[in-house]
Amino acid sequence: MEPTPLIDIKASTRGGQPEASVLMIYTGGTVGMAYNKRGELAPMRFDQIRKKMPELRQLNMRISVLSLPEPIDSSNVTPDAWLQIAALVAEHYAHYDGFVVLHGTDTMAYSAAALSYLLENLGKPVVFTGAQVPMGRIRTDARRNLVTALEIAAARHPRAGTVRVPEVCIFFSDVLIRGNRAKKVESQHFNAFKSENYPPLARAGIELEYQDDLIRLLPGGPLQAHQRMEENVAVLKLFPGITERVLRTVLELDGLRGCVLETYGSGNAPTAPWFLQALRDAHDRGVHLLNVSQCEEGRVIQGQYETSAYFAELGIIGGEDITTEAAITKLMFVLGLGRDAAATARMLATDLRGEISLSQPTPASLRF
Repeated sequence: MEPTPLIDIKASTRGGQPEASVLMIYTGGTVGMAYNKRGELAPMRFDQIRKKMPELRQLNMRISVLSLPEPIDSSNVTPDAWLQIAALVAEHYAHYDGFVVLHGTDTMAYSAAALSYLLENLGKPVVFTGAQVPMGRIRTDARRNLVTALEIAAARHPRAGTVRVPEVCIFFSDVLIRGNRAKKVESQHFNAFKSENYPPLARAGIELEYQDDLIRLLPGGPLQAHQRMEENVAVLKLFPGITERVLRTVLELDGLRGCVLETYGSGNAPTAPWFLQALRDAHDRGVHLLNVSQCEEGRVIQGQYETSAYFAELGIIGGEDITTEAAITKLMFVLGLGRDAAATARMLATDLRGEISLSQPTPASLRF
């Protein structure tokens, strides 16, 4: 289905040409809800956004809005939506300085991680944002989140004039987080997202304070928007008492291509013979296994304890400090490239878009 036609919002240019142009892509979620004449919350008509948000008149930029044909509750987001957003960014890439994606909060971290992989050589900001409270409420976070996201999408270095944040990221409450490092941690308060293993790229106080040394450098090649993700993947969270039947039910799913194993601590798991054999059988069938810690902070260090020493021998890939959200979308992306087993394993062990901080050299068996 085609997105709705572009809506241009003629914000103030303070007597001159706008300093930047930003495309806003509305996918759904609380941030785009407002009260209709019957007093019901409904998706907002974006041709009325200047009336709903008079703050936009203060922004010296041209803003255009595209909406997906049907707003998606973020709990219903699928890889097809990620591919559509990536395609929209690529289609309009040459005509805008930055992009803002309005998205529901529940799966925003998954979507931002997926877009970070799909948009290879990204040289412009793609800022995801949303809200915990609809724009139609008096005490809402929607306005501040949206206005700040627009400012970030248009931001340039004050001296060099280059793009300030050429990354997929999430702005929420008062922090700008790398998209593939984010995790939703709160459902009742405004500070919904955190990045435990990587510092914020910027903080919003009275001024926007960017941490330029933490932001990825501009790429050297043209944008490439990939258009395939492998959906035959799974996440398996270990727990005390997990049985062989449960383990094999997941790992022996028909057509399974990859699985994220959420293990304990620094990547530890049971050492029972049936457990090891189930992992070995899955690997031998060509299932790629990615070891991710259940802890929000820290990293997987396979072999630090006896309970993870056998993982490398079984061909299981250590996920370092990656989040589960970034791990499962990375599996989808890398498997979607259709590389052979060795190349796939190497890519899964490699930092592609800043999603992991490598603590040790990649094993020789996995090097490019």
